[in-house]
Amino acid sequence: MNEQYTEENKFEYLKGDKVLWMVIIVISIFSIFPVYSASSNLEYIVNNGTTTGHVMKHMFFVVLGLVIMRFVGVVKYEYIGKLSSILLGLMILLLIVTMFTGQAIDGASASRWLKIPGTPISFQPSSFAFLMLIIYLCRYLTKKITRERTVGENVGFIFGPILLVFVLVAKDNGSTALMILMVSVIVLVIGQLHWKYIAGFISTSFVAIVLFLLVALNTNMIGGNRVHTWMSRIETFTSSKAKTADVDDESVKAKNYQVMQAKAAIVHGGITGMGPGKSALKQMLPQSASDFIFAVIVEEYGAIGAAFLISMYLIMIIRIVMIASKMPAFFGSLLVLSLGVMIFVQLAVNIAVAVNLIPVTGQPLPLISYGGTSMLVTYLQLGIILNISSRIQIYDEEGMGKKQSIVEINDIA
Repeated sequence: MNEQYTEENKFEYLKGDKVLWMVIIVISIFSIFPVYSASSNLEYIVNNGTTTGHVMKHMFFVVLGLVIMRFVGVVKYEYIGKLSSILLGLMILLLIVTMFTGQAIDGASASRWLKIPGTPISFQPSSFAFLMLIIYLCRYLTKKITRERTVGENVGFIFGPILLVFVLVAKDNGSTALMILMVSVIVLVIGQLHWKYIAGFISTSFVAIVLFLLVALNTNMIGGNRVHTWMSRIETFTSSKAKTADVDDESVKAKNYQVMQAKAAIVHGGITGMGPGKSALKQMLPQSASDFIFAVIVEEYGAIGAAFLISMYLIMIIRIVMIASKMPAFFGSLLVLSLGVMIFVQLAVNIAVAVNLIPVTGQPLPLISYGGTSMLVTYLQLGIILNISSRIQIYDEEGMGKKQSIVEINDIA
């Protein structure tokens, strides 16, 4: 009996879904190599630190992320849900502070980082606010699931927080703000909010965004916004896709510089790639260690390496869906799916930018891109998912879980 117990628990330190653990560890280890190669751009072009220093910092965040992920596994995810409203309020306060005291780092043009007083540590409150908002929405949608909420409740407790976070983030980080809006709507759909409220929210948000853009583009009422940068990126994207665009036009070349270098790196990689550390275009590719690191990966490891990495991400997403489908608790299942959507959207946006399917944004590649805040938030997301996966109980040989009563659903959230 003791031998059987030991055999079943020898990997207990990897609490939760073991396949998901292995995929996370593989991607985390792999991330060290392209970051080491691409971070030379920060040393020689941006004149910021050394390549060794950057890769050591990246490795530190990898180890710290894995430790945090394991630590989250010992905390009941229900407690995280119950604390989400308080934590979301704290993140909103930090977003307000960032609007007035935010800093720009590592060659970025937007003031998205908040420095911790008395330390050299900076972080992006928007990433944590995004995570707390999604957890809060999952918990609120789970509570009193059978009762029809009033319009006032939906506006005050669902749509209000979404729009508040969106507005606070949009000024300096338009792509993240749009992702917050999009993922939030998906969570509302998965969380079974009535379609009429979702349709009304989408319509209202669309009108509000159009008005914001018109005011920002034609007046000086919204100071310090980046709307002109967004419009320039969209114009650049459409011009790069237009068949009539003059490829010899220097202004077009200048605007398309990032995309052209990324596409060149991908083409240069071919099938097998140039080899680890042998990227020829990483020095000419802005944000090569973060936003465009996928292009560096394809150049160095080729289509084969890119296919391997994408397959790892696909396995991750499939395992997340499987965990959600097996979790009998509505709150746990909704939270796993919602966090999985966050990871998938960020992954899809980063790769789509690298291959010029959408306009340039500042979204990192999950678990790969250089940058502490994004990595730690992703590890937190995965830690919560692994936490929930460890709570799955199989009640019969078909693997079907016990159906929860409404009282249990309300209580667990």
